[in-house]
Order: sequence, then C-alpha cells, then structure tokens
Amino acid sequence: MANKIILLVEDNPDDIELTLRALKKSKIMNEVTVAHDGAEALDYLFGTGEYMNRDLSIMPTVILLDIKLPKIDGLEVLRRIRNHPRTRLLPVVILTSSKEDQDLLHGYSLGVNSYVRKPVDFTQFAEAVSNLGLYWLLLNERAPLQGE
Repeated sequence: MANKIILLVEDNPDDIELTLRALKKSKIMNEVTVAHDGAEALDYLFGTGEYMNRDLSIMPTVILLDIKLPKIDGLEVLRRIRNHPRTRLLPVVILTSSKEDQDLLHGYSLGVNSYVRKPVDFTQFAEAVSNLGLYWLLLNERAPLQGE
C-alpha cells in the first residue's frame, strides 16, 4: 500500500508546528507535505509551478485546509479541488480558527468533507488532530483516484 500522505495547507508557522507536533504525539508518522498558501497547494495538487515534475498518480490521502490563506484563500482552493475530475473526490478537512458561520456554510456548500475549528489549547488541538488523523488515515476508505 502506498504511503498515505497528508497535505497541510497552512500559512501560520506556529500552526504548522503545532499540527506537526500533534501528529507526532499521536504517533501518526505519515508523510506531511506543507503548502504555505493556496497557490502552492494548487501547484502541488495539479503538478504546476515548482511541482511541475511531481508524480500526479500519488495524491494526498487527506487535505487539511486553512481558510484564511495568502494568494488564494482556502475556500477558492476547495472550489478548484472539487471542480477538477482528478481531485474532486479527495477528502478535504477545513481546519481553521474562523468562527464565522458563513465560512462553515460556504465550506460545506463547496463540498468539504469536514469542518473543524482549531482549539486554542494545545492539548485539545492535539486531540483534534489525532482524531482527524486516525479517522482519515486509518478508518476512512477513500474513493479511487481518476484513472486508478
């Protein structure tokens, strides 16, 4: 079985570090690719820009997506993921500190699989990330990618 990759789309270095620490604490040792903005995430997923030579047959098992991102915001990233045949079935979890109900509604209307608000407390954050990792990496059966 291919390694299950997590694509973490997050621009805040502290949140990146917290997420990586939480995954490690939960003994989730999967490869994590970090995209620091929405444009980089799309380049990774579609093999453009600095990722133009990436093997597109290897896709992330789950995408942890922040909403408030530079260049291209997370909701636009989600829209583009859902509009492309190769990526439309990839599991996407919005992991955000946004407390705006309109972000929640917009995320679900665009087809997000799950919406999780980041807890402020590290212990609660670590538990939330652990639960996300266990569910999406171990329990969930993902849909085959286009062409598999």
